[in-house]
Amino acid sequence: MAGSDGQPVAGNAGAGGPVLLLVDGHAMAYRAFHAIPRLTSPGGEPTNAIWGFVKMLGKLQSGLKPDYLAVVWDAGLSAARLAALPEYKAQRPPMPESLERQMPGMEAWLGACGIVSLRESGVEADDWIGALAMWASAARIRVVIASADKDFMQLVSEWVGLLNPNDKSDTVWTAEQVRQKTGVEPAQIVDWLSLIGDRVDNIPGVPGVGVKTATDLLQRFGSYECILKRLNEIESESLRERLRAAAEIMKRNRNLIRLQLEQRVEITLDQLRAKPSDEPRLRDLYAGWGFKNLPGTAVEESRQMELF
Repeated sequence: MAGSDGQPVAGNAGAGGPVLLLVDGHAMAYRAFHAIPRLTSPGGEPTNAIWGFVKMLGKLQSGLKPDYLAVVWDAGLSAARLAALPEYKAQRPPMPESLERQMPGMEAWLGACGIVSLRESGVEADDWIGALAMWASAARIRVVIASADKDFMQLVSEWVGLLNPNDKSDTVWTAEQVRQKTGVEPAQIVDWLSLIGDRVDNIPGVPGVGVKTATDLLQRFGSYECILKRLNEIESESLRERLRAAAEIMKRNRNLIRLQLEQRVEITLDQLRAKPSDEPRLRDLYAGWGFKNLPGTAVEESRQMELF
């Protein structure tokens, strides 16, 4: 899968070696739920999120043609993060009841399609996805993470790409797209987010430090450690004092934002290879949901996505 120089061979999925697609399950479920208008089964049960989930995942499969695939689900918040910041993700409202009722249906559909669902008690999906991405890339498997979560930018490398569903171009992000978006390198993303904070996860940043200031500081000094060592080179006295006073905030934030990649991966690549679909089971599911046409007929029109 690598060229003579040891670098990944560029090209489309299917060229240059095998590809593992890792899908942020809850993120896709929420996106589908809010994207599709009200839709119900013949029995009156909500099915809009199921329909959208099936269509979205089908589009990803059609565009990327991955050799391996897993949908990874949240299974609780990190105890270490909650101990460091009890307010971590506390602002998030409960899952809408209508969406919660559809979650078993999504997993049933995945099972019928021969697609693996993964969850680990007490482990956030981000950490599981990160651990799987590092495990696969170490085996020289190209990885595409399907998620809009900013935290995943820290993983982007020559072997790991990021497919943001909010990017209508269907571009698999490399370090170049991360630089265009943030002004910093993937290896600097943890420090960048630690400086500006992350409202989605309820993590406050350094007071008075916004995106531009954080980007400028990291472009100039490289890392937060170097910023602290060279505070005397910062012209603004007020900024120097804010950064000095925020040393402990930064230390905490970096531990919150850095993905926990030490999760033990006991699954095999063969288990992540999509198995043949259980067609009778799929027909039963579609009939119960009232899907007269199999979702995904428009997926075949999707253009193949360019890989890094």
